[in-house]
Amino acid sequence: MYKQTVFPRWRGFNLLGVFVMNSPGHFDEEEFQLISELGFDFVRLPLNYTFWIDYNDPFEINESKLDVVDQAVNWGDKYGIHVNVALHRAPGFSVAKDRVEPFDLWRDKEALEAFSLHWATLAKRYKGIDNKKVSFNLVNEPAGVGPGEHELVMRTTINAIREQDPARTVILDGLQYGNVPMADLGDLSKDNVGQSCRAYIPAGITHFRALWVDHKRNFPDAQWPGGWAPNGLWDRERLERHYGAWAAMAEVFNMGVHCGEGGCFSSTPHDVALRWMEDVLDILKGYNIGYALWNFKGGFGILNSNRADVDYEDWKGYKLDRKMLDLLLKY
Repeated sequence: MYKQTVFPRWRGFNLLGVFVMNSPGHFDEEEFQLISELGFDFVRLPLNYTFWIDYNDPFEINESKLDVVDQAVNWGDKYGIHVNVALHRAPGFSVAKDRVEPFDLWRDKEALEAFSLHWATLAKRYKGIDNKKVSFNLVNEPAGVGPGEHELVMRTTINAIREQDPARTVILDGLQYGNVPMADLGDLSKDNVGQSCRAYIPAGITHFRALWVDHKRNFPDAQWPGGWAPNGLWDRERLERHYGAWAAMAEVFNMGVHCGEGGCFSSTPHDVALRWMEDVLDILKGYNIGYALWNFKGGFGILNSNRADVDYEDWKGYKLDRKMLDLLLKY
């Protein structure tokens, strides 16, 4: 059985304080303290680059506005949590629809220059901080791009990072929204580059009646096994094959792999969500791949998820989904 052996098996959550245009624009120390208290060791920060530019100009980086990221890195250090700095909205690309980008990261030279500039700035800023504490995730869920175009952007940007920091751990999301491993980039493992998968398959379970899914009315009732997706029904065996490809790439290239996002939206019946989640977590653990739930608080999380069919536990002022927490801790 193939296994990932390069990265620690980080387990944790995404924190969304600097995520979309109407996000708060900061992180909260309490979240780091609670995540650590519950026994987790990883947070991913899906960031929106427009929070630290001036005049809406992608090339006008105001480094004082990066203090909120510094603070998160410091809290990670304080509470023993690895901080993965990620661009969810990068110059020229985002899967979020809250802003129209002025150019295309995959096809415009100017966008690639801006993208490389932002990562070079972050690399210089965090140079010297141990890789056990901080890693970089270059762009969230690349889509609408072919392998060749994507490879050019990734290799160019990694080179820009390496000019500032030769040692930083870099993680690349798989193609097709983080679902397809990229063996063509396997040689980068020697340069401390790994890859990141997702745990959102099948969509008929994970995004059942999610408000932002346009085709939600076409989803049949959520069930597991037999979860619906546009490419057919899924069961545990199919999931094992899916993640097995990631584990095989990890072992063949001696490359780190982590699951940077995953979870099940609150509209899915709780018992179905937990059955699916247990299979996914068990499979990932078998391949020694860590995970990060999409959020800590909110519809995919363990706190204040607003599920209609959960007997929540009052915990430190929050509504805790104890069954989901126990499941995460089991794996």
